[in-house]
Amino acid sequence: MRSTENVGPLAVPQHFLLSKAARSLSLARVARLSDEEAHDAFRLIRWTETKGEAVCPRCACAATYVYRARKLWKCKACSHQFSVTSGTIFASRKMPIRDILLAIAIFANGAKGHSALQLSRDLDCQYKTAFVLAHKIREAITADCDERTLAGDVEVDGAYFGGYVKPANEKANRVDRRKAEHQTGKRKVVVVMRERGGETLPFVFRSEAAAVSTIGAKVAAGSTLYADEAASWDRLHDRFLTKRINHQEAYSTAEACTNGAESFFSRIRRSEIGIHHHIAGPYLEAYSQEMAWREDHRRVSNGEQYLAMTEAALRHPVSRVWKGYWQRAAI
Repeated sequence: MRSTENVGPLAVPQHFLLSKAARSLSLARVARLSDEEAHDAFRLIRWTETKGEAVCPRCACAATYVYRARKLWKCKACSHQFSVTSGTIFASRKMPIRDILLAIAIFANGAKGHSALQLSRDLDCQYKTAFVLAHKIREAITADCDERTLAGDVEVDGAYFGGYVKPANEKANRVDRRKAEHQTGKRKVVVVMRERGGETLPFVFRSEAAAVSTIGAKVAAGSTLYADEAASWDRLHDRFLTKRINHQEAYSTAEACTNGAESFFSRIRRSEIGIHHHIAGPYLEAYSQEMAWREDHRRVSNGEQYLAMTEAALRHPVSRVWKGYWQRAAI
């Protein structure tokens, strides 16, 4: 998708991300919202079907009493009291709604992600608060990853993260860090399935070979797979028409390429190097799924991304992982 605004006789079509259409969100406008305006925005996004009229999260009844002073509702059917964030991933919040909206807007504007440390500085809150808030947003926007399937032309590839072993100072003491006995055991592989012209699905495994069964479950029968020459993908030929490319000879040919998968890995590598500096361990899948969401929405304006993130968060139930995260042992 390309914009043609201000295109003269000798002008070159402008890339979408540089066009005015890609900029439909103003952080200044969000920051200037009053508490009442922020509350109304949350209410309209959460209950779009009823045009902002509250619906009980417990019994789905639309008949409610309104507590004006405390911004609460009471269900006429089950007598349940609830707020605009009750039953959502922001339930039991302490942060003002305006700050939550601003956090989502800042998070949406990060082309390669947004670090928790920078978010804590932007919001003037503790690092712990920003860390959990960012992960709640990630969980909400990627909640349907386990339910999605792909079809058609699908590219498959893997990239390893974490488990870095620093080489010894003197050359004589160095070992081959590629061998399993010289690794830490923390190294994991992100395997991505990317549908051409469609969606991106990443999952984390110990090895590429362990991903074959998941690929078989997530890719529809009759699809065509594209992969490199790694021996791990040999078993895919039993289930799918699989076209391979040898990257030692070429990155792309008329028969096969995995450039779409490589584009995803380029985004997550740049996110690791330039934003987060370290992506590994139990959080690797969350970060990889966030980058897949950003890759799939790269041709959507930042305002639409902001609304999509807010709606996903307000429709997502209370997080079993991140609610009370710092009050128990970390995952």
